[in-house]
Amino acid sequence: MAKESGSQYSDWAEAVLYNGLGRYEEARASASRITEHPQDLAPSNWHLAELVEAAVRAGTPELAADARRRLVAMTRASGTDWGLGIAARSEALLVEGQRADDLYVEAIERLGRCRIAVDLARAHLLYGEWLRRERRRIDARTELRTAHELFSDFGMEAFAERARVELEATGERARKRTVDTLRELTPQEAQISRLAAERHTNREIAAQLFISPSTVEYHLRKVFRKLGVNSRKQLANRLGLKTGIR
Repeated sequence: MAKESGSQYSDWAEAVLYNGLGRYEEARASASRITEHPQDLAPSNWHLAELVEAAVRAGTPELAADARRRLVAMTRASGTDWGLGIAARSEALLVEGQRADDLYVEAIERLGRCRIAVDLARAHLLYGEWLRRERRRIDARTELRTAHELFSDFGMEAFAERARVELEATGERARKRTVDTLRELTPQEAQISRLAAERHTNREIAAQLFISPSTVEYHLRKVFRKLGVNSRKQLANRLGLKTGIR
């Protein structure tokens, strides 16, 4: 059983990696192998979201739909924001139009209330990819920029590259993260900083920028470290020296 569990974990990790690389047939194969050993329930559950994404992108919607049904049943039983967010993100891959839009927004809202920021980043990525294919390039840039910055910070190079390619397809070039630029504010960080310095709450900032409050909080923590401040008052003073904010 231990060997079997380790093998399933390896298959799950491969599925995540191949999805990040856009090698969807390989991701589907890795995730599908886990279903051959359903008795090891924990790793088996992890693979379902990977299987949905891989199967959709590899052109096997029936397999994706079956995995989605199992995922929805499991997450409804748990009732957690994380589980329901993953289910919404996965279901969005299988529908179209306003229903897909609503599900991506729900996924970001739910996952934004969780501590697993990687899943939130993947929701932003998938939503951004969908928006670009819907020819909503301006909206897509916001989601893809957020995803690229998050994945870059996590060191998830495969997903960061996938987000970069998608972002550039919208006509915007992603900034390369070097030692020097790590201490600079990204455009999104600068925008969030100005709004925070103007005494907007995280929820208000999130509403204006169409991101989750937890994403706002995440970026503000980074800004505080980069600028060497530890309060919004200090942030306002620091920005006031450069932008004239009082």
